[in-house]
Amino acid sequence: MARDRGQATPLLAMVVLVAAILALGVARMGARLVDRAAARTAADATALAGAADDRAAAEDLARANGAELVAFTRLGDDVLVTVRRSGETAQARATVAP
Repeated sequence: MARDRGQATPLLAMVVLVAAILALGVARMGARLVDRAAARTAADATALAGAADDRAAAEDLARANGAELVAFTRLGDDVLVTVRRSGETAQARATVAP
C-alpha cells in the first residue's frame, strides 16, 4: 500500500501538460481565424474603394487596413482584388453602381 503513494503526481503532471498543449493549439488557431477575418474585411473595403475610384484608392485603403494589394483587376463594372494581411490572402469583388 505504501508503494502506491505519489502515483497521482506524474499522472497529474501529464494531464496538465496535455491541457497546456491543447490550450496553445486553440490559441494559435483562434489567432489565425482572426487574421483570416481581418484579411477578408480588408479585401472587401479595398474592392469597394477600387470600384468607387481607382487602383490608387484601393492601394491606399489596403495599406490603411494593414494589408498589401496583391492584385487588382477591373472587368467592366466589376473590380476583383486580392490582398495579403498577416500572412493570410483574401479576394473580394465589387461592382460599380450605375
